[in-house]
Amino acid sequence: MKYTKIVEGIFLKRPNRFIAHVLINDKEEIVHVKNTGRCRELLIPGAKVILEDCSHNLNRKTKYSLIAVWKDNMLVNMDSQVPNYVVFHGMEKGLIKGFENVDNIKREVSFKNSRFDIYFEDSGKKGFMEVKGVTLENHGIAMFPDAPTVRGARHVLEMIEAVEEGYKGCIFFLIQMKGPKIFKLNWKMDKDFSQAVKLASEKGVDILAYDSIVTENNIYINQQIPVQLEPDEDIE
Repeated sequence: MKYTKIVEGIFLKRPNRFIAHVLINDKEEIVHVKNTGRCRELLIPGAKVILEDCSHNLNRKTKYSLIAVWKDNMLVNMDSQVPNYVVFHGMEKGLIKGFENVDNIKREVSFKNSRFDIYFEDSGKKGFMEVKGVTLENHGIAMFPDAPTVRGARHVLEMIEAVEEGYKGCIFFLIQMKGPKIFKLNWKMDKDFSQAVKLASEKGVDILAYDSIVTENNIYINQQIPVQLEPDEDIE
């Protein structure tokens, strides 16, 4: 995923989920935030951010969209629209282990009451993939979610239904940075979602996590990292 025109800025504040105030070329601008998650550990006053210049779109209320932020020496893409795109093209190029030879790949396909991110066929067997973008990192550990997600848990349970009906299923966590060495479920933040993912694994759903190569104007899939589904010992 490549952004055509980007600028740098300094994050000032975020009055709500959709907008932020950013200092760009010594001028305070109101910008669109392309991630409605909390991102509290990323959007800290004074943080250096990357924005997409959308001033060519005269229908927009804001000139810029916030797409990435520097966390110490690590650049984190926080565009929530990117993970589906990145994983989809990774599948097309055969970059995902276990999915190198899939075909008839489509985006946003319905199954019962759900709309899964990716549909594919593998040796004649139909399958679905649900993609989750991960921006939460702490001491080399990537985690999801960063806020409770009832909708996310429902999607996981419906993926189990699909597998039980003969489909191939996968929950794919795309870590929108390079640096974490392991992915863990955030049991403290959302026990229901974490239990659903663990159950999905036990029921035959593939659980994968990949990190990304992130630059100021690009993000693409990198390599698989280990997944821990069990809660840490200090979590009941």
